[in-house]
Amino acid sequence: MTPSHGSFGWYELMTTDTDAAKPFYTSLTGWTTQDMPSPDGTYTVCNVGGVGVAGMMKLPPEAGPMPAWVGYILVDDVDAYAEKIVAAGGLLHKGPIDVPGMLRFAVMIDPQGAPFLIFKPLPGMDGTRPTPAPGTPGTVGWHELCTSDMDAAWEFYSSLFGWTKGDAMDMGEMGTYQMFNIGEIPSGGIMKRPPNMPASFWNYYIQVEAADAAAKTITDGGGKIFHGPASVPGGSWIIQGMDPQGAMFAVVSSKR
Repeated sequence: MTPSHGSFGWYELMTTDTDAAKPFYTSLTGWTTQDMPSPDGTYTVCNVGGVGVAGMMKLPPEAGPMPAWVGYILVDDVDAYAEKIVAAGGLLHKGPIDVPGMLRFAVMIDPQGAPFLIFKPLPGMDGTRPTPAPGTPGTVGWHELCTSDMDAAWEFYSSLFGWTKGDAMDMGEMGTYQMFNIGEIPSGGIMKRPPNMPASFWNYYIQVEAADAAAKTITDGGGKIFHGPASVPGGSWIIQGMDPQGAMFAVVSSKR
């Protein structure tokens, strides 16, 4: 399935130590990796069945001290959408910039402070890349926004990218969990930011074969588990944690 406007099309780990991050994530997800030269040093592409699904790079100084995963949202026109995002209350952090022969991108921050990127493949690169089927281990299966203002965040993203509301769950003291669809496909959820988290953020759930095995791999590899394995509505199992370099991540599986 080729990504369409308003959908997530790439994920990137900005970390302090890519050499250490690679074995941790390849053991957990089944990715194979390929190092490529880039203007900022080596860029590591993470592959599923020979197809790139994510990347790793050294944490740039302007990104702050904490390693993190970021997601790229596909748009029809990066420059025009950067202006639309700013007009809607977001911030332009970097760009728009071309990656020669690949894509044009901009780093944005939503009105509540969560970073994300927008991108468009350069001519000749769009529509040519096959993508693994949804649910394939190593692909991202869910996108979760933890935000300080759910209503404002929903208005921001839905108006810009055409997302639509799905089911909503009452989580008691944690408030409502509002799921959303991208192109009629259930793709993620928005929830109130936990009080122990200092800023709004996106979390991305990587598909794995089985949750219990993933939990062992995480702890054996030096990572930390904050939550899980835990069952969620629909029959999936999730784990939320932190990798050895300090980046938050999550995994999801249909199997315990």
